[in-house]
Amino acid sequence: MEAEKWGRRIRAFRKLKGYTQESLAGELGVSVSILGEVERGNRMPTEDFLLEVADILKVSIDDLTPPEE
Repeated sequence: MEAEKWGRRIRAFRKLKGYTQESLAGELGVSVSILGEVERGNRMPTEDFLLEVADILKVSIDDLTPPEE
């Protein structure tokens, strides 16, 4: 469940910033399938992965963090 929330946030910011899965995965140095798994909530992103995504998308880690319910 937690992984889904992270994935939705990453996908939303990726689209907002104009990245395709292919382009973001390329910049991250991971396969499109790995990024897709993270975005679908099938894989929990690591802290390093999140920091890299935030850096590439020029957002803060707080922006990517799902809100508390």
